[in-house]
Amino acid sequence: MSGTRKKPKPVQTLPMIAGPPAVIPSLEATETPHQEFDRAVRAAVARLSGGVSSHAFIEAWTDWAQHLARAPGRQMELAEHAQRNLLKLLTLATSPDSAPPFKPKPYDHRFGHEGWQNQPFQMWQQGFLAVQDWWDHATEPMRGLRPEDAERTRFLARQTLDVLSPSNAPHLNPEIIAATFATGGRNLAEGAAHFAHDAMKTLNGMRDPAPEGYEIGKDLACTPGHVVYRNDLMELIQYSPQTKQVHARPILIVPAWIMKYYILDLSPENSLVRYLVAQGFTVFMISWTNPTADQRDLSLEDYRKRGVMAALDAVTAIVPDMPVQAVGYCLGGTILAIAAAAMARDGDARFASVTLMAAQVDFIEAGELLLFLDESQIAFLEDLMWQKGYLDRPQMARAFATIRAEDLIWTRAVHRYFLGREDVPTDIGVWLADTTRMPANMHSQYLRGLFLENRLTAGRFAVEGRVIALKDISAPLFVVGTETDHIAPWRSVYKTKLFTDNDLTFVLTKGGHNTGILSEPGHKGRHFRISPRPAGSLYVGPDTWLAQTEPKAGSWWPDWIDWLAAQGGDMVNALATGAADKGFAPLCPAPGTYVLQP
Repeated sequence: MSGTRKKPKPVQTLPMIAGPPAVIPSLEATETPHQEFDRAVRAAVARLSGGVSSHAFIEAWTDWAQHLARAPGRQMELAEHAQRNLLKLLTLATSPDSAPPFKPKPYDHRFGHEGWQNQPFQMWQQGFLAVQDWWDHATEPMRGLRPEDAERTRFLARQTLDVLSPSNAPHLNPEIIAATFATGGRNLAEGAAHFAHDAMKTLNGMRDPAPEGYEIGKDLACTPGHVVYRNDLMELIQYSPQTKQVHARPILIVPAWIMKYYILDLSPENSLVRYLVAQGFTVFMISWTNPTADQRDLSLEDYRKRGVMAALDAVTAIVPDMPVQAVGYCLGGTILAIAAAAMARDGDARFASVTLMAAQVDFIEAGELLLFLDESQIAFLEDLMWQKGYLDRPQMARAFATIRAEDLIWTRAVHRYFLGREDVPTDIGVWLADTTRMPANMHSQYLRGLFLENRLTAGRFAVEGRVIALKDISAPLFVVGTETDHIAPWRSVYKTKLFTDNDLTFVLTKGGHNTGILSEPGHKGRHFRISPRPAGSLYVGPDTWLAQTEPKAGSWWPDWIDWLAAQGGDMVNALATGAADKGFAPLCPAPGTYVLQP
């Protein structure tokens, strides 16, 4: 190495952000030797920790412990709570026929086996739930304690308790004991084989092929159509009409790029795309590329300009002289809202309507994902991405899984490794396993500009150097939230009402982030709430709205179809696929090539 130091590359800034410049560390390797060494060390630590920074959680524990230490009244309250829980356990022990005092949370399925109602298993279960109840109480907000630290402390306590749950121990779990006696131990042998297989997959980064009957393009993502446009960022699919006449105004769907698009085109019986086409709509779908290290510099602006806007240009060329009904899901809904606001600012009236499904525009109440986000955590992720050029699949999958670890991690682990059961294949399970990568530059901009600094609704988010405002959107909005969404909580989605002033219909449907959107007619046990908000109406808070709006049985899809039809224009003869004379000839059959990228 020579003694002359090379000039460091300039740091990157967020090109879509207005106001004081938000500087982020360069995602390119720094040419200053010691800084590069530091980043390499932090990246190595990040890989070992699954991309989670310990600093935020140590800080949360410290904040919680210090505030508890100077709150003797709170300490007395917790001691009394522990005493009451102990008395409940003693009462149960001396009166076996009494009802158990503690119940698992609704999403906790670890204690569903009937053996947990027998002794001594019931006492082990109740003892665990009593401790869990105490920690839930102990981590409630205290005066002076930062709310985010209280939530992180509760999260850490819950993660620790999940590890120590009696359901995880073969000698304490009655279901495992019963299975071991019934099979002569075969369940444990098969579970060990499953564990070895999964460990090898984790070490070599390989994925299992799709199970039989779940092939992409044949069983999933199988609505007929063709790719009619392709660039390095996305493919645009136009689906073949299934009716002789269609609504004049086409539909453009913008899915999230954190997962592959076919969540909206799963099996034929629950495909949202197939349902729309069957109702007489011309449907286009963006299929995003799965980024590689060479695409590390892709930005949010790229996804807006070369994704949403390029797709819109193609759709309006194929179906000329017609405004488009845009649909965005999850992160795709966020970038669609940004694009719609920029278009409204610039006088571009090509959107006839905008539908946002489980999509947030304000991130103050963005749910449990905020547990993983602060300056330390984002810098940690940036160092991890700096080395690879992208955020890899395991980091994102683990983050989502730990939010519901009791069900998504531990229940599955017990079933697979101790009961020896194969994972039952489902269409949504195959899709969940078909994860993608996030380009380093874009992901850093997304986490900093939207999640951490919430600039979109703060009036500090700019497109092409000029600030945008959601209230400029005049096209009718249809906004969907789901009741148990832990990625885009429905009260956060509902806040779209707070930052817009146009005609808006809000739907709250049963289910989670994915299952609430996949709510095909005939799906048992479904319900939803729906109400319109005329332009210029006074704001009504989410809890008041919930109390005032009665639930309706069934799927929300038919009501959405009626709303789309009202905005969809006259019925016209179905058009041929693509427009070869305009440079949009069919390139290949759907689902295209990008969705098949590993």
